[in-house]
This record gives sequence, C-alpha cells and structure tokens, in this order.
Amino acid sequence: MKSQQYWSERMTPGGKWSGSIGKGKLVRFTALEQGANVSLLLYNMHDLTERYNMPDTLKAQHTAHLTQGHVLMSDNGRAMASIVQDSLGWHDPIGGYTLRSATEAKYGISRYQEVRNERYRSGQDNFSVELVRNGLTVRDLSPAINLFSKIFCDEAGNIHFAEGHCPAGSSVTLRTEMDIMLLISNTPNPLDPCSTFPSVPVNIEILAAEPLEADDECVNARPESRRAFENTWKYYALQG
Repeated sequence: MKSQQYWSERMTPGGKWSGSIGKGKLVRFTALEQGANVSLLLYNMHDLTERYNMPDTLKAQHTAHLTQGHVLMSDNGRAMASIVQDSLGWHDPIGGYTLRSATEAKYGISRYQEVRNERYRSGQDNFSVELVRNGLTVRDLSPAINLFSKIFCDEAGNIHFAEGHCPAGSSVTLRTEMDIMLLISNTPNPLDPCSTFPSVPVNIEILAAEPLEADDECVNARPESRRAFENTWKYYALQG
C-alpha cells in the first residue's frame, strides 16, 4: 500500500529549508542528479535545547557512517529519527557543513548584488538563517549529517571523500520517532574536491509511516538502539 504523501518540494542547489515534523512520518530524500549532498540538523520540536548528538549516535552503534537500520540519537539519549530505507549504504556524519570563508576560498566570491540567487551559499549561511527563523542563534549550530556523501579513512588515518558515490536517483528515508524541527541545507560536502560549486537538485517528500512492528529493524539493531527508543517512548508516555 502506497504511503500517504503530506508534502513534497524540489530543493534547488544552495537551497535551505526548515520545518516542524511530527513523529510517525517518513522524510524521503531523492538525488535528482549525481553527486548530491544534503546537510541536516535535528532538534526536539518542543524543547529546542535537545538536539541530534553525533558522538553518542556513532559510539552507541559502533559505526563511523550512517545507513539503513541506524538511529539518530539526541543528547538526552532518545531516538529522534531512524533510517528505514537507503539505496547507497553510506552517509557521512563527520564531515560537517561548509563555512562561508571556505566556500569563497574554494569556489570564488559571489555577491547577491551581482548574481542574485545564483550566489554560492554555504551550510553555515543556510543553517544560521534557519536557526534564527526558529528562535535559535548561531550558538545552537551543531555537527550535521551529510546525506548522499561518503567519507572514509585509510589505514594511515587519512580522510578521503568518495567521488562518484551518489548516482542520480539515489534515495534515503528517515522515520521520525519524535516531533522534530528539521533544518536542511543543499550545499556541498566540505571535503568534496570538486572545484566548481555542485549544482544538484534534491527532492524531499513527507509521507505517513507504518506503525512500529515488534521486529522493527531499527529498534532491534542493537541493545543501545532499543534503549534510545525506550527513552523516547517513556518521554511521550509521561506527557500523556
């Protein structure tokens, strides 16, 4: 049975978006061309001091990348969202988002007065605007998740960006386990070696999720994952 679609939008290169999404929804991202990168920040819709915690998410699940079955955990040890579908098998949680200074140094200076909406945006710019729009400040910036990108280390500890990792049509779907505020920036991965600003549109859909089953992959992936879900269930149970 096809899931009910609540909302869909085509995010242009350099674009940004933020919004509140209730628990029990699917958020599906689809790369419309090859080489996409979408940076995400997640916050508790009802308590913006609680947000996605990269170190706890990775160490609790014994991983340095994200894919289907993984849970995005908050700094309060709760499951905020989980990855329920992934055509790539690897997404980057450690590369961070692009800075204004690095964007200008790499791609050149572009001013709104000259090129209007074609200017080169950074993740720092986009996230800062959306944070302020939602009652937060740049002090609330935190490590981001980079969908569609692969970052890996060699045996010597050198970090590499996997070029050609994301073909057109690649998709990944998050399921919201809490009511979240989601911030999205369609800007390059900081480690992408491409010297020209990537121009990759991405489609975003919000759909209805099926109720959790006892054998849910994300809940049962690890004991630590289940505890994060139990913390979230308790959080909502105590709210009535």
